[in-house]
Amino acid sequence: MDKGTVYWHLPGLCYFRMLNQIIINMMKDYPEKFRDGYKIGSVYGTIPGAIWNGGRAVFGILSKEDIANIIKVYNDKGVPARFTWTNSLLEERHLQDTYCNLIMRLADNGQNQALVNRPVLEAYIRQTYPSYPLISSTTKRMVDGAQLVEELEKDYKLVVLDYDLNHDKAVLDAIAPYAHKVEILVDEICYPNCPKRAEHYRDESRMQLEYSMQSSFRCTNKSTRPSFAECMKRPGFISNEEIQGYIERGFVNFKLVGRGLPPEFVKESYLYFLVKDEGRAFIREKIDKLLAQIAGKTGR
Repeated sequence: MDKGTVYWHLPGLCYFRMLNQIIINMMKDYPEKFRDGYKIGSVYGTIPGAIWNGGRAVFGILSKEDIANIIKVYNDKGVPARFTWTNSLLEERHLQDTYCNLIMRLADNGQNQALVNRPVLEAYIRQTYPSYPLISSTTKRMVDGAQLVEELEKDYKLVVLDYDLNHDKAVLDAIAPYAHKVEILVDEICYPNCPKRAEHYRDESRMQLEYSMQSSFRCTNKSTRPSFAECMKRPGFISNEEIQGYIERGFVNFKLVGRGLPPEFVKESYLYFLVKDEGRAFIREKIDKLLAQIAGKTGR
């Protein structure tokens, strides 16, 4: 890691790839509009139809050429692609899946990463694809400080903190010596301390394995379309003013939510966290014009 650099990990490896390319390019073209010292550390997400996917079921399929091109676009910009291999129901019989192994081979160049939560898959990746740095997923739901310290002492590039602990002083103090290995999800929209979160992950994992779009999980908290303004009111949210305090303590890896969320939410989160206040209107206009052009509109 570069000294003094703060790393941001963006969502939507495939789904938000145009928005992500635009924001990465703009950070290079208009550095004065973005917050000092910020860098894109990775773009995480799933390849449609891959059974190792976790967190959210994503259906469809991409060709070998399309997968290779998506990976290349990010890597050519110096940004790792991070595969969210966090299906919580994986067993040994799933390890030889042709499609998932094809994806891993296509990206096996020392630049890319894998997010994991199942020991059976983790062991397989370590043996078969040793060039991949592994990140321990927040889906493990580790909420004990001692357990987190034990996890941070393992051979992971990063460990993603459970968002319910974002403001837990005792836990943050306990993991402070490992702050450089901690990744903090700053804008989660899910219900705080949700007792059904693990159940939700399992249901999404089942859907992915069964290629089923029928969810058996009913979220009692989901009543309105998510908005970034609403997200900012959540207990786990970390504001720009608060982030500086984390950075001063050595926490330099921050993650933005986005999987399954509206594009407008993701765009607003990028503008809020990455762009200086005085540059926000300029960057928003540039993004909107470019996205309109991509969609075949005039952009005016």
